[in-house]
Amino acid sequence: MQKTKRLLAIEKIISEETISTQEELQRKLKGKGISSTQATLSRNLRQLGVGRLPDGSGGYKYSLSENLRSTINSPLKLNVVPVIQDIIEAKGLMIIKTIPGNASNTAFFIDGAGRYEIGGTIAGDDTILLIPRDGVTLQQVHTCLELILPGLHDQVRKK
Repeated sequence: MQKTKRLLAIEKIISEETISTQEELQRKLKGKGISSTQATLSRNLRQLGVGRLPDGSGGYKYSLSENLRSTINSPLKLNVVPVIQDIIEAKGLMIIKTIPGNASNTAFFIDGAGRYEIGGTIAGDDTILLIPRDGVTLQQVHTCLELILPGLHDQVRKK
């Protein structure tokens, strides 16, 4: 769970602040009570697809991958959350039930987010099989889905 917490914190910090170095990012994480070695931080940045872009003043700043930025701001997200009816855990896998005819678009959106936790999805008409990567817990996948689709779990609980 520490890794997921750290990755979510890195995404939040980089999306909200101008960060130029790993040392600066490490200090911000430490301020949030999250410790990390430079090697771990480097691996995490690679996993998240974080790159460095010119900051306009001759230096560089870290930037989230285009995939992650476009997923966070995607208008398709507004159409995906309402069609999800249920989320079921089954032997380390996750089954997502949708309104008939919506599983493919929903799976496409989830895959397009490019999240490290998700190995892939298989979609039928109203059912998605979500396969987590090795070593990723279902709780981490739930956290990931909530990040991709804010309000998802509240929506499912209402039904």
